[in-house]
Amino acid sequence: MPNSELIPHLFRTEFTKIVAVLCKTYGFANIQLAEDLVSETFLKATETWGLKGLPENPTAWLYTVAKNKTKDHFKHTAVFNTKVRPDLKSNAVHTSSDNLEIDWSETNIEDSQLQMLFAVCNPLLSNEAQIGLALRILCGFGVDEIASALLTTKATINKRLYRAKEKFREAKIELVMPADEEINERLSSVLSVIYLLYNEGYYSASSDKAMRKDLCFEAMRLLLVLINNLQTNDPIANALLALFCFHSSRFDARIDASGATILYEDQDQSKWEPELIQRGEYYLNEAAQGPILSKYHIEASIAFWHTRIEIDEKEKWHQILQLYNRLLQIEYSPIIALNRTYALSKSEGNAVALKEALKINLADNHLYHSLLAELYVKIDPIKQLEQLQKALGLAKNEHDKIVTLQKIEKLKSKTETNE
Repeated sequence: MPNSELIPHLFRTEFTKIVAVLCKTYGFANIQLAEDLVSETFLKATETWGLKGLPENPTAWLYTVAKNKTKDHFKHTAVFNTKVRPDLKSNAVHTSSDNLEIDWSETNIEDSQLQMLFAVCNPLLSNEAQIGLALRILCGFGVDEIASALLTTKATINKRLYRAKEKFREAKIELVMPADEEINERLSSVLSVIYLLYNEGYYSASSDKAMRKDLCFEAMRLLLVLINNLQTNDPIANALLALFCFHSSRFDARIDASGATILYEDQDQSKWEPELIQRGEYYLNEAAQGPILSKYHIEASIAFWHTRIEIDEKEKWHQILQLYNRLLQIEYSPIIALNRTYALSKSEGNAVALKEALKINLADNHLYHSLLAELYVKIDPIKQLEQLQKALGLAKNEHDKIVTLQKIEKLKSKTETNE
């Protein structure tokens, strides 16, 4: 990887590690200080490496500079507390500088990130705040990147992050693992945040980018932190990682040269990644060890069947349809019902699926009208065109608009030819 690409990637990877270790060492209340110290470290790295080139071990260089900057900060704090604060009679909180050694071992880094993951996904915060903090603290995203990913403004993200940190300070949250009896309850929130993070990368209805691989891969990395720890290596977490592996295996086939989404039936299967499919199968087998059948198990099973190219199409879609039926029993949502309708069309035909699709309440969703348009093919071209026009009016993603417009023009051209 060229240096121009390596440095931002290295900074993002190490940001979460250094912040997590500093917070574990000096307290979660110092999270903003940890972020500031890491930012200063990266600034110095940019200046120094720009003049002298990359050091032999860039990661060790960052750890050393971060440690020295932390020591310098607490030395200055000690001077303030002993010489300045008494004269000011300040009530400022004193931060101990007695222990300035920092453990940069891989074990401590992994433990610190795991503890940070549970801290960030605290039920005290809204889902929006949890995802924002996860992107900032656990994935190393800048505020501008978070605002872009979550389709909001930089000011909104700054306020959201500030309020979240204030809540943590007020509640005196510590960077420790929850008690054993609390882990399962908290794990659900952690997995939910990771799931939402991956989905934001996999498909954003409003972003001009049809897919953000960086968000998807960060979600997978965080999930591996959970699975690599005995306390949190849960079957449900394995099911979620299986789902991510199956979806990610089709990344290269899912987006065309212009960045537009390629529908499943139009994808070049030779571009699917067999190694990721195999990893998905491995984690799906690991997920089968527990007694619970979660929605992640079923979604992973659906994704598994999508990767089967040697199976008869009728049989494949029948299996997928049955899994969607089960998923709706566990957790109903109009989007799941919409996806089930597509499977139904593949299994039983458009006419049967259309009757079910018209019962779904998704009038404001462009994907709903796109599917209705597909179901009206060979049934009612006029209604097919109407649904495509509705989909175009509701689409927010630029690529979705282009694809829908192309379908409209193609249908109009076909209709004129027939006339």
